[in-house]
Amino acid sequence: MPSPSSPTAGRRVTEHLPTTADADHPEVEVIDTREGYLAAVDALAAGHGPFAVDAERASGFRYSQRAYLIQVYRRGSGVFLFDPPAIGSFAELAAVMSNEEWILHAASQDLACLREVGLDPETVFDTELGARLAGLPRVGLATVAEELLGVHLAKAHSAADWSTRPLPQDWLVYAALDVELLPDLRDRIGELLDQAGKGEIARQEFAAELDKAPVVRQEPWRRLSGLHALRTPRQLAIARALWAARDEFAQQQDTAPGRLVPDLSLVAAARAQPASKRELAALKDFTGRASRRELDRWWAAVEAGTADPEPPSVRGTGDGVPAPRLWADRNPDADRRLKKARAAVTERAEQLAIPLENILTPDTLRRLAWAPPADQSPEGIDAELARLGARPWQRAELSGLISAAFVEARQPDAAGSPEA
Repeated sequence: MPSPSSPTAGRRVTEHLPTTADADHPEVEVIDTREGYLAAVDALAAGHGPFAVDAERASGFRYSQRAYLIQVYRRGSGVFLFDPPAIGSFAELAAVMSNEEWILHAASQDLACLREVGLDPETVFDTELGARLAGLPRVGLATVAEELLGVHLAKAHSAADWSTRPLPQDWLVYAALDVELLPDLRDRIGELLDQAGKGEIARQEFAAELDKAPVVRQEPWRRLSGLHALRTPRQLAIARALWAARDEFAQQQDTAPGRLVPDLSLVAAARAQPASKRELAALKDFTGRASRRELDRWWAAVEAGTADPEPPSVRGTGDGVPAPRLWADRNPDADRRLKKARAAVTERAEQLAIPLENILTPDTLRRLAWAPPADQSPEGIDAELARLGARPWQRAELSGLISAAFVEARQPDAAGSPEA
């Protein structure tokens, strides 16, 4: 039997074979007309309680991250599947859903495409994040539904091309179930959070998800798989030019870039530094369905990269905080601070049964340890954590611990502390 502090304490553990969610599920239709959409809006307005929401994209198939299906469920109304490209404006639905809680699973994955069509929640309950905070060991929707509701939810179509038309019926049933289970799941996870005294923590984390600014990468081409194989600025310049050419073409075709020419093919071409279009075409590792069909495009990029008067640095622009493995040599004081603080934060995360990355992001702790404030008292650490975006509950839990860890790191015996 679990102890009171165990993540499984108070949780309903399934002791029988789970119910298969899609067994005998009614047929589901996609709403793709204004008339059908407005009727669905009226039905949802007549329901009660929060709205369960999900969106399906075509990641890995299309360039855009737009929603190709939006699912909405509300108790007393039923489930409705909308075809965003066919419907157009969602203003009426947004008005009905305003001032109400929205339930999503892994909200950060869907908020951008929902906002793109004018659906922007004011309050969310994220069942994936809530499950993490509650201490569940695995937080995928299918796993959590089976453990807390005793329902087996197949995830066979999670990586499907949702831009496909018409959508197969088994895909639609899968999409409907993704939202039909969310209200019950929200209730169970809410109970677990309240029992653990984490309700306020969850509210702050859910609010932070809505306020999170989108990540803007200064050099997105550096995320090419296999880029570490390139050793010279000139090779990197060619890789950068090839990435830009592929990205522009992928956007024009609305096709995922990797489906045109894989990352490793671009890196292979940059590493080879071909001297002619013929040499580029002869590269065995330069593959992909558009590798030969658009050979002129890729060769132009190779020429541009070869002639680039300002090739990129091998090390990259960075953000001023090097990898922790380099700290012992570059900044021993920061290295000791990080190790002491990380140990204290890890211990507190274990006590709270909250994942380490949720009690404080590793990036925040690294930045704080690398460039701490002049005032390293609990109040000074609290102010710096606030500046770095930490939530009030995180600051309350950690400001004193981190301050004490930084003081300990200044002691003569701190150099022998264990690796972080």
